[in-house]
Amino acid sequence: MKQVKIDGDNLTLEDVQAVALHGAKVRIHPKAAAKIKKCRKFVKKIVDTGQTVYGINTGFGSLCNKRISKKDIEKLQENLIVSHALSVGPVFSEEEVRAIMLLRANVLAKGFSGVRLELIQTLVEMINKRVHPMIPEKGSVGASGDLAPLAFMALPLVGKGWVFYQGRLMEGKKAFRKAGVSPLKVSSKEGLALINGTCVMTAIGVLTLLKAERLAELADMAGAMSLEAALCTPTAFDPNVQKVRKHKGQRKSADNLVNLTRGSQIREFHKACPKVQDPYSFRCMPQVHGAIRDTFSYIRSVLEIEINSATDNPLIFPDENKVISAGNFHGEPVALGLDFLSIAISELASISERRIAALINPATSGLPAALTAKPGLNSGFMMAQIVAASLVSENKCLTHPASVDSIPTSMDQEDHVSMGTIAARKAREVVNNTEDVLAIEFLAASQGIDFRSPLKPGIGTGKIHQQIRKRILPVTKDRLLVLDLVKIKELMRRGFEI
Repeated sequence: MKQVKIDGDNLTLEDVQAVALHGAKVRIHPKAAAKIKKCRKFVKKIVDTGQTVYGINTGFGSLCNKRISKKDIEKLQENLIVSHALSVGPVFSEEEVRAIMLLRANVLAKGFSGVRLELIQTLVEMINKRVHPMIPEKGSVGASGDLAPLAFMALPLVGKGWVFYQGRLMEGKKAFRKAGVSPLKVSSKEGLALINGTCVMTAIGVLTLLKAERLAELADMAGAMSLEAALCTPTAFDPNVQKVRKHKGQRKSADNLVNLTRGSQIREFHKACPKVQDPYSFRCMPQVHGAIRDTFSYIRSVLEIEINSATDNPLIFPDENKVISAGNFHGEPVALGLDFLSIAISELASISERRIAALINPATSGLPAALTAKPGLNSGFMMAQIVAASLVSENKCLTHPASVDSIPTSMDQEDHVSMGTIAARKAREVVNNTEDVLAIEFLAASQGIDFRSPLKPGIGTGKIHQQIRKRILPVTKDRLLVLDLVKIKELMRRGFEI
C-alpha cells in the first residue's frame, strides 16, 4: 500500500486521494521534524519571557486585547476548541474527514505554526488507525479559517467530542482507548493552530475536483456515443479546426472524440446524409468540454498551492525572530476556485442533458420516440430525460457563487469573509448531480447505438458499449431504470477500458 510522507511542501492532490479514499498510511517526513521543533522552541521562549503575542497568550478574534496569564495558557487553548465546536447539519463522510486531517497535519508540518511534534504525530496516528472525528458540515464562513468544523476535528485530541471508529459513532475518549491513541493537553498556540486555516474547504475541494476531472473524461466518452447514436458527424473535430483556436482543453477533447469514433461503420453509412450541420450540443463538444477542462486546470493549480501553504495565524518565523499576524487563513482563493468549479461542471451536465433530449426526440435523432420500440405502451427513456433536466435546473440554483457574499462576524473584527466552505459543499453537490446526468446519457446513447445495429460504432465507443452491455441489457420494455443507473455509475467509477 502507498505511504504518504508529509513535510508541508510536497503533498499532491493524488496523495490526498490515496489517504482519503484508499487508506494509504501517513508519515511525517524526517526533514520536517527539525523545522517543527525549531518553531516550537521559539514559541516556548515567547511564553517563558512573558512577551504578549496574539494567539499565544491573548484572547482571540475581537477579544485579542485580553492578556492571558501563563498559568491559564493551556486552559485558553482548550477553551478555544470547546467553544468553537459549534458546526451543525449533516456530517462529513469518513473519507472527507481523512482528507481534512491530512491537510491539517501537513500545514502544521510546514513548521510555521509553533506546535509540538507530538500534536502532529497524534493527528497522523488518528488517520492511520482510522479514528475519524464526527464533523458537522455547516458553520464555517471561511475567513478566520474553518473554525467550527476544525474545532470538531480537534475535540478528540483533548479527550472530548465524538468519532467514528470501527463502523460506530462513539465518544472520542472511548475510541482513543480502543485504538491505543493517547489524548493530549493542548499547549500554547496549539488550539488556535488546529482550528485556524482553510483545510476543510480545501479538502472537500480536492476530492471534488478529482471526481470532476474524471467526469470530464467520461463526458467525452458519453458524448461520442451520443454522436453516433444520433447519426451526427465528427467533421467538426478535425485537427485543422483546433489549430486555429489553440485552447489546450479544446484540442484534448477533440482528439478524444476523433479517437473514440475512429473506424465507425455508422459514420461510413451516414456519409451521404444531406444534413449540413449538427446541433451545438454535438458539434461544439470540444469547445464546451475543452473550456471545462481548462477551468479544472486553473482550479488544480490553486489547490496544489493551498494544500502546501501555511494558513493559520499568527505565523511564526524563528529565523527572522518574528511572529506575524496576517490573513493566510482567508479562504478567498479557494472560494473563488470552487465557485468556478461549480459553474464549469454544471455546463458539463447542461450540454449532456441536451444530447439526451436529442436522442429521445425522433425529429432530431431519427430514433424511435423515447428510445423504445413500442412508444405509447412503453415510456422508455422519457423519465430519464426529465430527471436529467431536473438535475441541470438544480445545478443552476447551486452555481450562484458563495464567494460573492460576505457577512461580518466576531463583533466586526472579521468583517469580510469568503464563504469558501459553502462553495466547497455546493461544488460537491453539483459534481454529484453531473455524474447522474452523464450516467443517464451513457444509458440513452447505448440504447441509441443498439437501434443502429447491425452497423457498428467506432473502435472506442464500441468497446464502451460492449462493457455496458455485459452488465446492462438493452431496454426492450419498461423496467426500473433506476437499477440500470446504479450499475452504470459503478462502471463509470471503475473506469472503462478502451
